[in-house]
Amino acid sequence: MSEKKMTSSRRHHLKSLVLSIAKGILEKECAQVKVDKENYMSENCPPLSLPGSTQELQELCKKLHQQIDKVDEERYDLEAKVGKANKEIEDLKIKVVDLQGKFKKPALKKVRLSADQMLQALLGSKHKVSLDLRSNLKQVKKEVKEESAEQVGDWRKNIEDKAGMDGRKKMFESEA
Repeated sequence: MSEKKMTSSRRHHLKSLVLSIAKGILEKECAQVKVDKENYMSENCPPLSLPGSTQELQELCKKLHQQIDKVDEERYDLEAKVGKANKEIEDLKIKVVDLQGKFKKPALKKVRLSADQMLQALLGSKHKVSLDLRSNLKQVKKEVKEESAEQVGDWRKNIEDKAGMDGRKKMFESEA
């Protein structure tokens, strides 16, 4: 089933409708917040009547300080509760991620690359030097031993010749 693409004018029209509805909702919420604030203030904060004498003013100040202390204690308690709840939410989010499991590893294809191609893939266009591993190997010349022909003979004879001190002496003299 083929889906038709939405024209840009239709999309723009729908977007403007959604934005206008959201704007109306936000305005209503702001008005409600103002009304709630006024109601709370009228309930909890009676209008201030300033007495004339200094004694009554001092008592009013003490009363206001007590109310401020009480409100500060409540605010501190609420902040502690919110902090604890936020920490718990973070822990639960971590648990959810752990329970969902790790990311699935994609099945990788085997790719045959020479050393040159691999370096070019890693380094990009900077890679100019060709890497011929065989050319970097050290050349080793094989030495053909002449003694190998002599040793092919009777092995018992060699052992008898080399037996005792005379044999050892002969061995050192022949090598020198």
